[in-house]
Amino acid sequence: MSQKIASIPLPAERALRKLGRDLALARRKRGIATCDMAARLFVSRDTLWRLERGDPTVALGTFVTATFILNLHERLANLLAPASDDLGLNLDERRLPQRIRRHKS
Repeated sequence: MSQKIASIPLPAERALRKLGRDLALARRKRGIATCDMAARLFVSRDTLWRLERGDPTVALGTFVTATFILNLHERLANLLAPASDDLGLNLDERRLPQRIRRHKS
């Protein structure tokens, strides 16, 4: 029996597919066979293939462990770093007051 999967926004789906392709490429560049990678992840080869296709039902922990195995976990750790959040930085800048008044004491 297949589970019904909630749809995700198309841009997010595309991003997952790209992440999966990039993960597969990194694995191949390192010369790691699918059976070895799956064993290191403690998942089946089918799950690894789904991960590398960007299937949103694969557990986030599996993805994170794959980045660790491929020595890419530092990039993942900095993915949402405040310093690289352009939208957040722009919003912060807009919220700055035009001028600051001194309070009378």
